[in-house]
Amino acid sequence: MEFDRLLQIRRIYAQPAALELPRGQQILARWPGADVVLVDSHWNIPDLHGDETNVPRWSRIKTEALVLGIKKSLTVKPNGRSADFIAPSTANGCAMACAYCYVPRHKGYSNPITVFANIDQIAATIERHATRQGLKLEPNQCDPELWVYDIGENSDCSVDALISPNVEELVGLFRELPNARLSFATKFVNPEMLAWDHGGHTRIRFSLMPADLARSIDVRTSPVAERIAAINDFVDAGYEVHVNFSPVIITDTWLADWEELLRQLDATLTGAAKAQLAAEVIFLTHNEQLHEVNLGWHPQAEKVLWRPGLQESKTSSNGFNNVRYRSRAKAGYVAQLTALIEEITPYCRIRYAF
Repeated sequence: MEFDRLLQIRRIYAQPAALELPRGQQILARWPGADVVLVDSHWNIPDLHGDETNVPRWSRIKTEALVLGIKKSLTVKPNGRSADFIAPSTANGCAMACAYCYVPRHKGYSNPITVFANIDQIAATIERHATRQGLKLEPNQCDPELWVYDIGENSDCSVDALISPNVEELVGLFRELPNARLSFATKFVNPEMLAWDHGGHTRIRFSLMPADLARSIDVRTSPVAERIAAINDFVDAGYEVHVNFSPVIITDTWLADWEELLRQLDATLTGAAKAQLAAEVIFLTHNEQLHEVNLGWHPQAEKVLWRPGLQESKTSSNGFNNVRYRSRAKAGYVAQLTALIEEITPYCRIRYAF
């Protein structure tokens, strides 16, 4: 069972305030044999964050540790790409271990799931914001009619749904909001979600990349073929389903590998799935700190992720030293891939590419 493979929780780090809430008690009851360690902060946990000796145990910690916390920053941020707004998250971190994930850049040497127990406050914040927005009067690339809220900026909601009802409750909230839909990207197929009552106000974005590359760097995720096949199932269940071609990683065979993936996608999707399909195309952004961490647990990944001859540095707005493909060359890569998408899957609208 996928749940048992991803999560074998033995230790729960918990803020006392999270344990006082019904959601915290509910999660605690799921693993009655787990050791409970009280912590002051869900960010600053000496056993996890900042301890470089944890690097070789990267995946094991994700399997065995869980953090229960209180989300303090309840702000809705403007976005404009994946969604109109980024909602306050109900979780942070992931049980999966994609080698390029940006979340560990903020969390130090370990990145298990942190679940926020104050779901009622999070939901109320979102509902108030959506109410203030009113009707969406002008269409944009996020959606022609509804305000779109990304609820999974710092986690994978399909996996989060294995742990608690947080995600399903937000799906229920947006079902009742006449002017908004929620959205999240995922690399995990959770068939339990097919039975959820979403009212057509949930957009799932399955992240895809060439399968051979995914086996190496999309660690602990659902196989790419399984993600592609799931698109049909979720469309049949009434969801809006898009794809994220992300991250696009330049290798010696990258364009041929993407051609193979696109032909697989075209051959698998039903007419109904194709009719509503749209895509985001996102090329790799890597990070010097994460590169150093990866060398300690997955050095093979860095052979394709860390390519100084192809990349240039760029300091992000939060001060991190990121690397991206050199701008002039990247423009060519973007043109090549978008042309290939338009040739093989002409029905797939490209929402944006960068």
